[in-house]
This record gives sequence, structure tokens and C-alpha cells, in this order.
Amino acid sequence: MGRKSTKENKSIWQTTREDLGLTREKAGELVPGFSPERIEKIENGRTQIQPEDVILLAEHYRAPSLLNYYCCNECPIGETQVIRAESKELTQIAVETLNAVNQMDRIKNHLLEIAEDGQVRKDEYEDFMKIKGVLDRIAQSVSNLRLWMDEQIAENKFGTAQPPLN
Repeated sequence: MGRKSTKENKSIWQTTREDLGLTREKAGELVPGFSPERIEKIENGRTQIQPEDVILLAEHYRAPSLLNYYCCNECPIGETQVIRAESKELTQIAVETLNAVNQMDRIKNHLLEIAEDGQVRKDEYEDFMKIKGVLDRIAQSVSNLRLWMDEQIAENKFGTAQPPLN
């Protein structure tokens, strides 16, 4: 049986494993190709985690948020291109999405006016940036909804057969 870590600045890889009640030994048995030593190196940042490792950990820990975390925090491309998904309740996601879509409904004609000549003039820039903000909120809502769905699937909320975690 492994010892309980007292380290203060734990990585997300370690806190996720510990939240599941898994020792490094148990996690090594659970995740194909992982040894307790490899898990320890990843958790303590002594080895760079690879995308394929993240996929395996997210799948076997049933923690889809690890994928978004990796893309937003450890992938140089994702850090600038991927929207950071937030774990929220479905009702909050739905309200935020519908609010943003309603705002887009109100400004879509203005977007058409701006785009009509194929360019954004100086006098249109401020309105264009407001439209971009609404589109960013829609994209955020979509990311949050995808994460919520992935979490529900990982937690077997839809009643599909899944083997026990440990």
C-alpha cells in the first residue's frame, strides 16, 4: 500500500489520481503501459507528459477534463488556440448558451452590414469586436457543454456498461 502524499503543490495528474483513491501502484495496474515509477515522474514533472499519455489517463481515470487541461496548459499550440472548458451544471451551460445565441440573433444583421464590403472599416471596428465577444461566449458554451457531456459519459450517467474503475 502506498503512502499518502503530503506535497503541497501537486500536479493535476496527481490530484486526479488521489481523488479517485488510487495509489500509484493501482494506477499502474489500471492504465496500460504505465508503471508506478512512470506515474510518479509525470506527477512530479520529472518527465514531460505526452499527448498519448494524457489520452490514456483521461480514459482510464474517467476524467475528460484532463484533455482540455493539457491542451490549454501544456501544449504550445493549444495554449493559444483551445478554449478552456469549465465544468458547470447543465442548466447554467444552457442559460449561458441561449443568452449568447439570443445576443447573436440581435446583432447578426449588423455583422452582415459590416461584412458586406469584405472588410472591417475603422468606424465598424468597435461593433465588430462586440460581435467577436458574443461569438467567443458561444464558443465557450460549446466547450463547456462538450466537457459536461464527456463527464456524463465517463461517469456512466447514461447507463452504458462500463467496468469498475479499480
